[in-house]
Amino acid sequence: MIETAEKVRQLAPHWGVMFVAMFVVLALVERVVGSLSVLPSMLLVFAVAFGYPVVVRALGVAPPVWQRS
Repeated sequence: MIETAEKVRQLAPHWGVMFVAMFVVLALVERVVGSLSVLPSMLLVFAVAFGYPVVVRALGVAPPVWQRS
């Protein structure tokens, strides 16, 4: 079993990249479409949050915690 501290160490860089990706996506969409309300903004954030691990696994750079057996 992986300890919590080890999980955090593996995931911290990915959390940072995901956080930046969310801001970049929101900024790009707002620049193209204009100001967004709360619901569309949240949908974009959730899309990045759930899509990022899928993309990272497909690229082969996922941390061991995200590897599927």
